[in-house]
Amino acid sequence: MFDLKRYLKAQRHLVDSALQNYLGIDDSKGSRLIRAMAYSLMAGGKRLRPVLCISAAETVGGERKDVIPLACALELIHTYSLIHDDLPAMDDDEKRRGQPTCHIQFDEATAILAGDALLTLAFEILAGAAGQSAPQGASRWLQCIAEIASAAGFRGMVEGQMQDLAFEGQTITKEALASLHGLKTGRMIEVSVFSGATIAGASPSQLECLNTYARHIGLAFQVADDILNVKGDPARLGKATGTDQLRGKNTYPSLMGLAASEAFATELVNQSLRALEPFDSRADPLRAIANYVIERKR
Repeated sequence: MFDLKRYLKAQRHLVDSALQNYLGIDDSKGSRLIRAMAYSLMAGGKRLRPVLCISAAETVGGERKDVIPLACALELIHTYSLIHDDLPAMDDDEKRRGQPTCHIQFDEATAILAGDALLTLAFEILAGAAGQSAPQGASRWLQCIAEIASAAGFRGMVEGQMQDLAFEGQTITKEALASLHGLKTGRMIEVSVFSGATIAGASPSQLECLNTYARHIGLAFQVADDILNVKGDPARLGKATGTDQLRGKNTYPSLMGLAASEAFATELVNQSLRALEPFDSRADPLRAIANYVIERKR
């Protein structure tokens, strides 16, 4: 039986080591900006996006070492988004992963700049990897850079964050909520799978299956997040619960009810698993991650 806990621990260790190297965290004399970047980056996140990237590459026969720069860049972008999302002008959160948020630990201006620096470092790493790749691989890297930029920007995550703020206090349809979450959360999850598989040389048919898988777990992840905000344990989550309702945010439990939301998340995971049926046991990590998305407690 596949041991997901062991697999996640190994991949997180690999990604954490690479992130430390990219950031130069071992330098105890790092600037205030670097300390703020490292504070949020190394705060013990799930590393879901890097792990999905690595797993997708392995599913189509690639090697994890070839996508480590990609995996790290995805985590840098994700961490930047969390820093900015926690700011007073946005969700105004004081805790993240069980510790003070970046703007609380440092100050608001430093947090903004730390987020900016993580985002730009991500593309520095991606461009460097593209430049060092063999000529036949450079076009794949350029395609991934373009897709990641789109997923992270105003066609993806940033627009989703804007809609999330704009719709506070309003009631929107289930379809509009799916679109919002598809932008805010789903696009970066989808591009994590797509980019890992692309660098590993996935065929068009393999990419189609993997994109279907990623689209469904991306939405399932957000539904599960909405559920955890209602019934999760703040001590395990490392952040407050009940905040979505207080801010008047649109969530699946508020639109569908808790039981229907849980059933919906399960159906999304089942659809993602069906998309992986053409793959052999190398896709077992992706299968296990799909179930983990709705079974997790934080």
